[in-house]
Amino acid sequence: MKRQDYLSWDEYFMGLALLSAERSKDPSTQVGACIVNPELKIVSVGYNGAPRGYDDDKDMTWERNGDFLDTKYAYVCHSELNAILNSDVPVKDCKLYVTLFPCNECAKVIIQSGIKEIVYLSDKYDGTKENIAAKKMLDACNIKYTKYETSGKDIKITL
Repeated sequence: MKRQDYLSWDEYFMGLALLSAERSKDPSTQVGACIVNPELKIVSVGYNGAPRGYDDDKDMTWERNGDFLDTKYAYVCHSELNAILNSDVPVKDCKLYVTLFPCNECAKVIIQSGIKEIVYLSDKYDGTKENIAAKKMLDACNIKYTKYETSGKDIKITL
């Protein structure tokens, strides 16, 4: 008889998005993403961080408040953008698993790249202007988005 407590596909891919978020050096918000093609093959992963080649120790600020140029918001690449850019193959018709609902800027990139579905863990910015704009664009482009329902299962990685 086969094992019954194995991970579902959604648990597996959201687990990879959560694990990817652990690579983020952002002290306040760690976001991860995993892109999967229709055959359930992992196409790419990403997390929020400085662009490749931009020194996140010397050049990067992680401040959340202050003048725009003195905050992380001017410099950080979001996990969805990183995952799309990290892919060596087109992401058209793929599904995106992400730990935080995409902002309006990421929604544009998701739409433009051809991703057809989003599974998200948190929507903590629900109701903000950026969130409303993202949902408006995703709805207009018939991109399905679904809140991930946790199973309560613990996934533990011990090194």
